[in-house]
Parts: sequence; C-alpha cells; structure tokens
Amino acid sequence: MQFTEHHPQFFTATILEWKYLLKENKYKDIIIGSLRFLVTNNRVKVNSFVIMPNHLHLIWQIQSGHKREDVQRDFLKFTGQQIRFDMQVNHTEWLKEFEVNAKDRRYQFWERNPLSVDLYSEPVFFQKMNYIHYNPAQEKWQLCEFPEDYHYSSALFYHTGVDNWGFLSHYRN
Repeated sequence: MQFTEHHPQFFTATILEWKYLLKENKYKDIIIGSLRFLVTNNRVKVNSFVIMPNHLHLIWQIQSGHKREDVQRDFLKFTGQQIRFDMQVNHTEWLKEFEVNAKDRRYQFWERNPLSVDLYSEPVFFQKMNYIHYNPAQEKWQLCEFPEDYHYSSALFYHTGVDNWGFLSHYRN
C-alpha cells in the first residue's frame, strides 16, 4: 500500500431505496467505464471492487491534486446520468420509480451520503478487501460459489494476477 496525499478508502454507494437497478449488466458496465475513466485520468487508483445488484463497494485511493468530494460527486453524477439516458430510451416505466421531489434533480439513482472510510492500517485494508470479494458469495446473495467466479469483481485479479478490467492496481503497487 502506498500512501500519497490521501489514504486508500473503502467506498460504498447504494442505489436509491436499495432497488436492484444494478442487476442489469449494462448498468454495471457504465460503472466499469467510469472507473476506467477515473483511473486513466489519474484521479484514482482502484485496488478492489464489487458491483452488486443494488450497491457497490470499492477500495480506491484518490490521487494527489484531487479532492475526495469532487471525485465521488463526479463518479456518482456521471453514472447516474448515463443510467438515466438509457432508461429514458429503454425503460421509461422503470425510470418513474426513480423520480424524486428535489430542487436540484428530477431523478435520483444513488442514495445520498455514500460511505467513505479511510483505511489507515493494513489489517483493516485486508479486512475490507476480503469483505468486498466475498460479498457475492455470501449466503444472502448466492451470486457465485467462489469469489473469483463473480464477474463484476476484482477477486479474479487477486486470484490469477490478470487484470481483465484494465484499471486495477494491486495493493502492493
């Protein structure tokens, strides 16, 4: 683990009212594309992730010169907009479930105030990374038998060393 201006962070964002919006692979792919963009533009390093049907977990590290609040806001705003664009064309009835009575928006996909916790020690870092990777295999979800079998996760990267996503950074780097 390298520490720059920012510590690695455990980040969790949840879909509004825990709806299963992220069951759709095309919406998971929007998140993947956004993470790839943030890494390519040196805004974050992503050490681990999992995208579940109604939430996501990441360990990422905001890069020097960027503010945590700005990166989180931009990530959630962009992914929400891209999901809305698709729903306006392909899922107009489902889109109505995300209408809100707010001054600054008509639709809301992410719950406000995502969880972001600085990871100050290696034991806590590894505890969170294991939690992320085992999340889909938990009895509650049963999305896979083994963590590395779940596609929308970094577990396979840590199992094989192959970055199929093109944006992951091993925790040792």
